[in-house]
Amino acid sequence: MLTTDIPKIIARELSIYPQQVVKTMELLDAGNTVPFIARYRKEATGSLLDEQVRQVAEKVSYLRNFVKRQEEILSKIEEQGKLTPELRSRITKAHKLQELEDLYLPYRQKRATRASKAREKGLSPLAKAMREQRERHGNALRFAASFVDPEKGVETAEEALDGARDILAEEIMEDASLRQDMRSRIWKQAMIETELDESKEGAATFLMYKDHSEPLRRMPSHRILAMNRGEKLGLLKVRLDFDHEQAIENIFRKIYKGPSIFREELHHAIENGYKRLLLPALEREIRNHMTEEAEKQAIKIFGMNLQQLLLQPPLTGYTVLGLDPGYRTGCKMAVVDPTGRVLDHGVIQVTKSEGERQQAERKVLSLIRKYHVTLISIGNGTASYETEKFVSNLIFKNHLDVHYLITSEAGASVYSASKLAREELPEYDVTIRGAVSIARRVQDPLAELVKIDPKAIGVGQYQHDVNQKFLGETLDGVIEYAVNHVGVDLNTASPSLLSHIAGISGTVAGNIVAYRDANGPFRERKTLLKVPRLGPAAFTQCAGFLRIRKGKSPLDNTSIHPESYELAGKILSLFHMDPSDLGNPAKTARLALERPHVNEKEIADKLSAGLPTVHDILDALTSPGRDPRADLPKPLTRSAITDISEIKEGTIMRGTVRNITDFGAFVDIGLHHDGLLHVSQLGEKRVKHPSDVLSVGDILNVKIIQVDEKRNRIGLSLRGVKQ
Repeated sequence: MLTTDIPKIIARELSIYPQQVVKTMELLDAGNTVPFIARYRKEATGSLLDEQVRQVAEKVSYLRNFVKRQEEILSKIEEQGKLTPELRSRITKAHKLQELEDLYLPYRQKRATRASKAREKGLSPLAKAMREQRERHGNALRFAASFVDPEKGVETAEEALDGARDILAEEIMEDASLRQDMRSRIWKQAMIETELDESKEGAATFLMYKDHSEPLRRMPSHRILAMNRGEKLGLLKVRLDFDHEQAIENIFRKIYKGPSIFREELHHAIENGYKRLLLPALEREIRNHMTEEAEKQAIKIFGMNLQQLLLQPPLTGYTVLGLDPGYRTGCKMAVVDPTGRVLDHGVIQVTKSEGERQQAERKVLSLIRKYHVTLISIGNGTASYETEKFVSNLIFKNHLDVHYLITSEAGASVYSASKLAREELPEYDVTIRGAVSIARRVQDPLAELVKIDPKAIGVGQYQHDVNQKFLGETLDGVIEYAVNHVGVDLNTASPSLLSHIAGISGTVAGNIVAYRDANGPFRERKTLLKVPRLGPAAFTQCAGFLRIRKGKSPLDNTSIHPESYELAGKILSLFHMDPSDLGNPAKTARLALERPHVNEKEIADKLSAGLPTVHDILDALTSPGRDPRADLPKPLTRSAITDISEIKEGTIMRGTVRNITDFGAFVDIGLHHDGLLHVSQLGEKRVKHPSDVLSVGDILNVKIIQVDEKRNRIGLSLRGVKQ
């Protein structure tokens, strides 16, 4: 592969045009960020989506490293004087790293092996004679006698044959074509088998893997990771079942040329090389490959779930009471106003004596009435069910116009103890900060969740078993996409939120907040250029994603980039408007009514502008300040609780998708535990993966198909259920 081949290869893999890849590579090499390229350089990229730009960036990095490795291998083999034209051609034409390493294997410097020691003893000619199989008369032992040399450590003819077989075994098993063929055969034909040690603690978790067997190539990612975990814990023994004798015979037939005195020696060498060298190496490769693919799938699911969670619509305008349940330390409370400012806080006991519970009722009722609380956010951790029961009874008994919802508190404790939480809420202790976070999460999930390490949010599967570096990079990319997709209010955003905006580092985010604190709210985007360490290049990347409400220019409250303000003004003039009219609801409503009938191409041609940019500007002008999350369904709130003992099979209930895995989805239906909607129950037709039809946050009607009260397990189905 040549460097010039990279755009063609990526274009073929992503089903886009090579020129789109070339332009995207140029923009990336110039230091532009993925969100900026996807949003504001559509003419150059052919309107590639954010995910496509990110994929181009990843593949460019991989292929450039591949070409670099290719050049290293060519150089190292050439230094050995062994680079033939045929080998150069095979290395240059390779497109996979495994193929490249297979070709390099015979020339790679190794620590001392049995074969290398045999070569030092002068046994290479004997190995060559055995490989060529030209000797038809006599016997192998007599032929090998001429290689006996005590000075070199070859005492007998038998030792000479042993050494020659070692050389032959290594040479044959390092053949690139043979390795590729055997790798393919094992992948297609092998079974993976597991054996459970039931005597060890924790074995019950892996009971399904007791004497388990299934085709290697059909193992789903979640079972691969579960199997790996069981093996790591010493509970499972894992092995590949494959017809090894047949494999040895297949290799022998490829090497065998006809009757020879070395026939048995050749077969012996192949059998030894297969069992000692080839099979262990291929088993490691295949298991590693399976694990890598399973990890990629798990990380993909985690990223997808996280993105959907981050983009949950905010419940704006509510004064929220956040409750962080607990048994021993009680239930922590925090009341926050619609802007997230803490109004009051305290601790109540709802799980101990009747007197304490009644006192808690009076205290919560007082807060609800004093601050006009309209929504209660209950954390889903320890004592959540009891707290929900308490809140439900309180609402019913006092006829309150209040609803509640169960909020995932994953990561709340991480945030509470963080430096950021101490800086944001210095006057409150760790426990109250958790309640504040639980309240704010429903007001603006994105703004609150970006403060937490995404690995602590808990919407993945086997997240602790996967490559943590790759997981971190993927989740950072997801957060970057979500934050820039929504945009942030420059005058209210926290440093943690600002640090995910394209072109803004953590240091610059801190500088923006410091400048804002010292000089008051930003009135226009270009003032950002006065912020220390935020120069023209960073301004270009970040400006379009930052919003200023009630600033000098209404355009600053849109996704229109400052570089396109002049074009936006020209477009507005075609509708007899100017930027100041964007604050007039009647005029923007008129523009919105005309929008479906606008000929965008005609406008683009008339103004000598790019069609994608004209399209995006028109979208922004018709709904200035619009939050893209507004189109999504609002979270499901409740006012009454249901006990698992009250539900029966066949009951239809309404629930919220909390988490998606490879094998199904977990749905909150208002019980103590989420119900499992297995992939087999997602509809009348077979669904390949739950993510094809579900998203985190979806609100569904589900049918109860199984109730196991003892184990607190509820089975759900969508079959025959109207949505």
